[in-house]
Parts: sequence; C-alpha cells; structure tokens
Amino acid sequence: MKKDLIIVESPAKVKTIKKIVGNHYLVEATVGHIRDLPTNSLGVDEKNNFKPTYVILPGKEKLVKKLQQIAKKANQVLLAPDPDREGEAIAWHVAELLKDVNPNYKRIQFNEITPSAIRSALEQLRDLDGNLFNSQQARRVLDRLVGYKISPILWKKVKRGISAGRVQSVALRLVVEREKERQAFVPKEYWMFKAHLKNKTQDKLIAELWKINSKKANVPNEKKAKDLEQTIEKADFKVIDVIEKERTKAPRPPFITSTLQQECNNRLGYSTKKVMTIAQHLYEGMELGPKGTHALITYMRTDSVRVAKEAQVNAKKWILENLGKEYLPPRIRNYKTKSSSQDAHEAIRPVEVSITPEEVKGFIPKDHYMVYKLIWERFMASQMASARVWDTEIIVQAENTLWRTKGERLLFEGYLKIYPYSSKKDLLLPQVNKGEILKLIKLEKEQKFTTPPSRYTEASLVKKMEENGIGRPSTYAQVVSTLKEREYVEMENRYFIPTELGTVVSDLLVKHFPELMDTKFTADMEMKLDKVAEGALDWTLLLKDFAKYLYPALEKALNEMEQVKKGRVTNIICEKCGAPMVIKFGRNGEFLACSSYPECKNTKNFKRDEKGDIKIIEESPKQETVVGTCTECGGDLIVKFSKRGGRFIACKNYPKCKYTQPYSTHVKCPIEGCDGEIVEKTTKKGKVFYACNRYPKCKFAIWNPPIAKECPECGFKILEIKHTKSRGKFLACPQKDCKFWEKIEEVDDE
Repeated sequence: MKKDLIIVESPAKVKTIKKIVGNHYLVEATVGHIRDLPTNSLGVDEKNNFKPTYVILPGKEKLVKKLQQIAKKANQVLLAPDPDREGEAIAWHVAELLKDVNPNYKRIQFNEITPSAIRSALEQLRDLDGNLFNSQQARRVLDRLVGYKISPILWKKVKRGISAGRVQSVALRLVVEREKERQAFVPKEYWMFKAHLKNKTQDKLIAELWKINSKKANVPNEKKAKDLEQTIEKADFKVIDVIEKERTKAPRPPFITSTLQQECNNRLGYSTKKVMTIAQHLYEGMELGPKGTHALITYMRTDSVRVAKEAQVNAKKWILENLGKEYLPPRIRNYKTKSSSQDAHEAIRPVEVSITPEEVKGFIPKDHYMVYKLIWERFMASQMASARVWDTEIIVQAENTLWRTKGERLLFEGYLKIYPYSSKKDLLLPQVNKGEILKLIKLEKEQKFTTPPSRYTEASLVKKMEENGIGRPSTYAQVVSTLKEREYVEMENRYFIPTELGTVVSDLLVKHFPELMDTKFTADMEMKLDKVAEGALDWTLLLKDFAKYLYPALEKALNEMEQVKKGRVTNIICEKCGAPMVIKFGRNGEFLACSSYPECKNTKNFKRDEKGDIKIIEESPKQETVVGTCTECGGDLIVKFSKRGGRFIACKNYPKCKYTQPYSTHVKCPIEGCDGEIVEKTTKKGKVFYACNRYPKCKFAIWNPPIAKECPECGFKILEIKHTKSRGKFLACPQKDCKFWEKIEEVDDE
C-alpha cells in the first residue's frame, strides 16, 4: 500500500515528526530552499512582467532526484515547510519540481510540532496559497532588483564587493544617522542636588531636587548651584505631602520574534542570528534523554501575541497546581496584537508547559536552555496574576524649591514569582507626617552634562525597525547580520558603530535614492506586500510601480554619484610630500593614503573621535623576534604580523628577499597518515585559527591553540587550550563526540 510523503524543510523536523506519525507516512526534508533565482545573473525578465527564472540551488541536484524518486512511489505529497511566506515559497518550488512525477500534492501547516497539531494538519489539507507565494516572489524580485541594479554602481564608485539592500540599507541609515546625531551633540551643563534628611525619630531619607518656583528644576552652572546651596542650607525642609497608594503591575505579553530577539540580546548578550538559530532548534525538536526527541516551542517567526485557547487552559492548570489559586488572574488574559501585525501565527510559547526549563537543563546546550527558560517564563508570567505594589511618595518644600523621594514595597509578587526580571528591591521610606520639619544632614550637589543619544544595540535596532515597519520578523536577524558581514558596522561593547565604508555608502544612497532610503517608503512597501498576500494587490503591478521610481534613479546615480574609489580628500596633510591625504577602502578596512600615490606611498591608520574628527593612530614600533636563519639568503627570520593581525615568519631582508613561512605551533597533525604540522592562520575577518600546513590535502583545523598531548579518554593525538568564564583555562579534546576536559592549574609568578 502506498504511503503519503510529508516534505518538511529541516532534517531535524524529520526525526521529530517520524516519532509522531510512525511508519504510516514517509518523511523527507528539503534542507531549506531548493530553488532560487540564479546567482550569476539577474534572473528576472523585466520586459515580461518581471517573470523570474528559478534554478535548482547548487548542491541540491541529488536531493531533488531523491525526492522525485520517492514522490513517484508515494500516494500523495504533503508539503509541510514552515507556516510563513518563505515556507509557502519552498512548498511551491517543491511542487513545481515534483508535479510531473506526482501531481497529487497538498499543503499542510502547523504552528507547533506536537501530536495534536500534526493530526489536525493532516485533517486540514489545502491547496497552495498563490497569493502568499506571490507576496514572497514579489519580495524576492524587489530585493534582487535593488541588489543587482544598485550594487554594481557602488562597486564602480566606492569599492568592489559591497552591496545595497532594500531593507538592509535603510537599517544602515538608522545606524549612521544616530552616529551623526552623537557627533553633532553639544553637551549642556547642569547640577543635581540631593538632600540627606532625617525625621524626628532619626530615620534617614534622601530627596532629590524636583522643582524651583513650581517649574522643573534647572541649575545650569556652578554659580547658580552655589547660590542655591547657600539658600537651601539655611531653609527648613517641611513635608507638604505624603502620597500612598496601591498599584498593580501587569505582566507583559508572550514573546513575538522582535521581543524575543531584544530580550535575549539585553539579558543574555546573544546576537539576533544566534537567537533565531537556537529558536529554530527548539521548534524543530531536541533530544531529551529518556523522553526522546521533543519540539519545545511554537513557531518562532511571528508578530502576533495571540495564544491558543488550549495553551491558556494548560497554563492555568499548571499555575493552579504548582503555585496556587492566588496566582491566577480573575480571567484568562488575552493580549491585543498591533493592527499592522499579520497575525498568521500565535505568540512564541512552550508547546507543553509541563516541560519546565529545569527538566530540559541536563539534556540541551546551555544557550538553548537559557533561551527556552526565557520563553517558558515569559509565557507563564503572561498568564498569571498582576503583582501588587505599595507606592509611597514624599514631597518636601524648602524655600522656593520642592524635593521628592519615592519608595516601593512589594505586597504580592504575582507573575514576578516566575518572571522576576522587571522587579525591584523594596525601597522602604521612613514614617513622616504632613507638616513635619525634617533636619538637613548634608546637601549633596554634583555637576552633570547631558549625554548624546545612545548608539543602537542589536536589540534597540530591531525595536526601531519594528516601530518603523522596516522588514518583517523573518528578516530582522538577516538584516542585522548582513550589516556586520558587509563591514558597514563594527561592534563595540555590543553597540553598533558605523565604519567609514558604511557611512559613505549610506550617504551616497540617501543622496541618490532618497525614496528607497526613506523609512516610510520601506514601511509602505511592506504594507503593499501584505496586500499581495491578502489577494488585494497584483504583485506585477507592485513591481511595475516600483520600477517607475527605480530606473530613472539608477540612470541618474550612474552619471552623478560621487567617485570615491580613489579616495575621499581630508584635511590631513602628508608629512612626506605635503599633499592632502585621502580615505581609501582596503581589504582590511579604511586607511589614509597620500593623494599623490604612486609617487608617494605614505599610509596611516586612523579612527574618528566622538565628534567625527579624524585622529591618526600612531603605530608603536614592534620588537623583532628572531626565530631562525633564512635558507635563501642567510638573513634573520623574524615574526611578522599580517594586516589581518595574524603571525607569520619572514626574512628580515624583505623586499630583497621574499621568503616567508607560516607560524608553526610545532605540533604534529593528529590525522593518521598525515606528515604535516599545525600552523597558525587567519580568516579574512582577522580571526586566528589553527590548521594543517598540508592543506588542501589535509583539511584538519581547530579554533584554539593545540598542544601535543594525547586525550586520555578517546586517544586523539592532541588537545586544545580553551578558556571560559565558568571553567577558566582548560584543556579539551577537539573531537566532537569526546567530552574530556581538564583544568590547567594557574601558576602565580613570584
């Protein structure tokens, strides 16, 4: 008897779904997208309603043949990629490739990989959603037009290999404009006052200056601060009001994609890309020891806070059984989704509230546990009673000034018992009475300056994109990653700083493609794509309308865009020849070069200060370490550093002698039959790694320094030196299946 074939995206899902459906179905995976536009050409027929040309992705040919062979023998094909636009597109492409061998195909979708969700999906077969696919197709063609039409102009005018993107470039503009705001910011002086007071029973409290002459306090300079100090020190501090009231603090809704990314970035320091990778694993299913493979969360690409009734009932049951009736709200909580939300999927939540974070802790990686813990706690808290807080506010008058202090006492923890991240410690104020005179112990004054707006973190950038309607839940992580990969931004203490290249690209695009770089224009395009998905707008009309703007702008930019490839002139003068220096973009970032090159080859490294002014980085002379004798000329061999920061060995007589060799660790390659040794190497981005010098014959490589010591557990010929906060410095086996590690005892130098 023929079986139905279920096709999903991820191999990880195959294992989870097979456990649910057993031998009644065949289950296979596409391993992501299976067809796309070609990489070596535009792939869009602009004169024929922007008809795209799709090709099988390189490396997927064998997989396609395998799926065709299995589909040919199957009863029907059930297309089950992720329940969103990208998933619908994958389903459509798979159907196109399989319809000749099996035209009997249907679409199924599920928001969570559980027995009930899978059974429900198998009972609700539907046709492919052409509108949803056309929405994804329109987005793909839009992005292709922007990328393939604008990027070559940037290659010609700025630097080869860089790119423009319909959403990516607008996000870059946000980062660049925030940096310019900071550079233009002029700090203003102000003075803060605190009065240390005590009541008649000698209890102490601290009140801050709030108002002067019934207006918000503003003490702009030292003279006025001293004048105020002299007046206040002689004044009586009289309590004019004591305000006490109970306040409730309601829980926040369960996570959506953007809030999950923000919370993980703020709380855990995880990048958006890492968060989505972890969430994908949790959604697809993870091995939980004796319990087997379990999907842990619902679909993670969503902008809706809606929660399934069944999940609310299960949460209520767990709260009642584990915490008590007082932790339940008067009625089940329902949260309002934004009007701009697609509301296609419910919020991100645990598939089974009974699987607590502690139950999975020993079975899944720590970072997966931390993300699951956040999701589980946030969802459970969202279904719990509000916290109750007792607020106290004391207002004190001294001459023409008002002083204020606030206190807070937790009466009932409510949801904070599960999700305590927003809670504060009790700040209890002493008992005072209206009309009471307080004694001044000391008056504290401090000079302050206003600060510029903060740079964006990944969390705050995603939040800004969401607020402005830029991108969608499925694109936030990719946009942020692309900015870093293109070297348009650098990260410093988790904050984005635009590079010189990023600033130049943003400025040029804003000047020559103002509409494309406008947040409102981008948000409006997202709304139009939503209309395509709803069937309210033809996708080809959307593209034709966009082309009316794009094509004239392209022609104008090609002719008028500033040529900066040869360098942007600065006010820095070359000390060798007197010519102005220019900013150039090399493989390893921006640098200053003399404008009279090639006659003068002077170069310098630089950075910009808080005001955006260029500051030369003076290089300190490096001490030469002699490590041997050159076999070609007899000169000294010395350790040198590449532009990427990696070490190598070179002859001191360069450029007369150009002999070089890799920097060796003197550790033999552990691969059996290989006579190589492990040398230090550097990636394009400057990250050091260690690899066999017989590459490409031997492809052994590790990220950490090797040591010639055999693993006592598995017998592998080397160990690597690692360091983590929890373990400190330790040795570990590089073999993935071997868990051996031992601490390196630190020796104090005395």
